[in-house]
Parts: sequence; structure tokens; C-alpha cells
Amino acid sequence: QVQLVESGGGLVQAGGSLRLSCAASGRTLSTYITGWFRQAPGKEREFVAAISRTTGNTYYADSVKGRFTISRDNDRLTVYLQMVSLKSGDTAVYYCAAKSGGNVYADYNYWGQGTQVTVSS
Repeated sequence: QVQLVESGGGLVQAGGSLRLSCAASGRTLSTYITGWFRQAPGKEREFVAAISRTTGNTYYADSVKGRFTISRDNDRLTVYLQMVSLKSGDTAVYYCAAKSGGNVYADYNYWGQGTQVTVSS
């Protein structure tokens, strides 16, 4: 009963920046964790980053640590993924996901439709 809508994807050259947004609506009171996942062509879907909407604690995959920053809006319903120093390997469909708690790296209950990020070299 939670709706997640991603936006902000697009085409960017290597080394550029992009900010993705995830807007949550519906019955969101118990969805305390929001995460970002991505799936590149020929690869499995992988964890990118997560944030606790209540505490603000953040978590990152090693592949994006230092380049990507996950944050939340003051209303705690919108979560952002600021991506800098983008590489061609970052090209993927990026998905926003939410869950009530537990392991921030897996087992998310709600998913957005995905937004395409393409990094050209």
C-alpha cells in the first residue's frame, strides 16, 4: 500500500553528476528504511544505498561509497541519491525500495518503477 516514484534519471557523461529522487506516498508510517538498488544490463540487481527515515543512518555499497550520497527531505517522505563522479559502470535502471526494518541490504517490500541512468564515456 506504499507507492514509490523515482525521478531524475537521464543521460550524463562520465565524471558528471545526477540526483535521483524517490517520493513515497500511501501508508508509509511503518516504512522506516528506504533503499536504492540498480540493475545493469547482464547483471543481477544490486544494493546501492539505504537510509533510515527516522534516524538518518546511511549505508552504502562499496562500489559507490565516496561517490554517492543518500539523503532524506525534511518530510522524510522523499529520499535522494546524489551521484557524482559517475562511471560507465554506473549505467543501470535504478530502483527505489522501502521496508519496515531489519536488514537494510535485502528483503524490501515496496518498489518503484525504476529510472534509467545512462553514463556515456
